Amino acid sequence: MAEASDRFKAKLDELRRQALEAVGAAGDAAALEEARVRYLGRKGELTGLLRSLGELAEVERPKAGALANQVKADITAALEAASTRLSGGVRAEAIDVSLPGRRNPLGTMHPITRVMEEVIGTFSRLGFEVAEGPEVELDYYNFEALNMPPDHPARDMQDTFYISDRVVMRTHTSPIQVRVMEKRQPPLRIIGPGKAFRCDSDVSHTPMFHQVEGFMVDEGVSMAHLKSILSQFAEQTFGAAPLRFRPSFFPFTEPSAEVDIQCTVCNGAGCRVCKGTGWLEILGAGLIDPEVFRAVGVDPERWSGFAFGMGIERIAMLKYGIDDIRLFYEDDLRFLKQF
Repeated sequence: MAEASDRFKAKLDELRRQALEAVGAAGDAAALEEARVRYLGRKGELTGLLRSLGELAEVERPKAGALANQVKADITAALEAASTRLSGGVRAEAIDVSLPGRRNPLGTMHPITRVMEEVIGTFSRLGFEVAEGPEVELDYYNFEALNMPPDHPARDMQDTFYISDRVVMRTHTSPIQVRVMEKRQPPLRIIGPGKAFRCDSDVSHTPMFHQVEGFMVDEGVSMAHLKSILSQFAEQTFGAAPLRFRPSFFPFTEPSAEVDIQCTVCNGAGCRVCKGTGWLEILGAGLIDPEVFRAVGVDPERWSGFAFGMGIERIAMLKYGIDDIRLFYEDDLRFLKQF
């Protein structure tokens, strides 16, 4: 049995010698792979030699196995060194230097942000400047100064998040109008973009949404000026889509109007977004009520003005043909990547 062990060792030594010669002679990756498969593959020479371990005495097998593992390690090390040599110092199996680099994925502007900036840009070109105000607002600015004293029924139109009896999450960006007129005298052309909050959630409403308040105060301002400004805005935003003004009520404007655009989801045929009417309200507007002027110390006998407020989500839904407002806030990359 000792002779069998010696023969096994001699065969291992010869296999190692031949394998190292083949690896050293390999001139390219294909030849190197051929040497690896020949000597270390599943049907390679080392695998075949290991099958003869059973011919050795049981006491000789551990020593012979350890020797076989050392031969395999020597050949593997030679293969790795040759691979590094052939790839110019870089392991071929780790990095293929011929491939283009991987680019980091870039984010895109959220559709709400995109539409908000477009709206701001449109009104800036029409001579309006941007103002901001707090999202957590006093009841006075959110309601009372806008002609909605306590117990006024119009407060029921706005499903309000109350922080305390006198502090609310603002239900619209109209408080910006009051804050600006408290500090500055007319003439004024202001837009106030920002977030607003109401207890409402369905396919066309969310508890948090974005709004742009706009107002203009000067001598002799009329509904004609309001219609002209809003018509220019609608044309620049939606193109030639039909627009209509219809009478409405807001406590801080008199007279008041709702401004509708033909539903771009169904093109006026009627759908769940426009509730079958073929029209979708995009904003409310009207001439500023004299009571609002008196609350901020502006003389309503001298000055007049108009105000309007629009939901940015509603504008984006119309602009991009989206039928569910909740898609904007679900963080679905399949949706957001379209923008």
